[in-house]
Amino acid sequence: MQLQYLQEKPMSELTIFNDSDIQADTQSSIFNSTDSLEIKEQLHKVGVTFETWDTYQVDVNNTDAVLYAYKADLDRIQGSGGYQTVDVISLDKGNPNAAMMRAKFLFEHQHSEDEVRFFVKGEGLFCLHIGEKVFQVLCTQGDLICVPANTKHWFDMGSDPMFTAIRFFNNEAGWVANSTESDIATKFPLLD
Repeated sequence: MQLQYLQEKPMSELTIFNDSDIQADTQSSIFNSTDSLEIKEQLHKVGVTFETWDTYQVDVNNTDAVLYAYKADLDRIQGSGGYQTVDVISLDKGNPNAAMMRAKFLFEHQHSEDEVRFFVKGEGLFCLHIGEKVFQVLCTQGDLICVPANTKHWFDMGSDPMFTAIRFFNNEAGWVANSTESDIATKFPLLD
């Protein structure tokens, strides 16, 4: 199968806030960048992996084609992280269950395993609560993020989500969230 590279990559973004700056009218970031190297460097400092991969023209409705297109990188990540399984999830604009699906991830929680996602298409906002800071990472097509196990975070797919992502798992139970019971996710900007 011949793969065709996609030339243009949408802009990723990292915005860092102090976690105590939770009043919407006084929030101001302490760092903001759309430079992939700066994003990678800032996240690396707090133990979060961020990579930008080449992207390909691929039928996102064909799981086998998606996995084939990214096989070399998938094998590398699976081997280095010990991930047992991968799958592909896709959401299209206009999904009638969008609000319910968004709410499933839009609260601060932790996992006993890494949360690893690669964006084949579209975008999503990972919000990581690390120490006394909130790192908001807008992941777009071609971005891989690895949120380490036990990192407090939430995810916003937006009100009308559109994305295709490859997910990596260490266990067969898949995605299991443990709520921190904090309302911090309601205090910071959303994707839209």
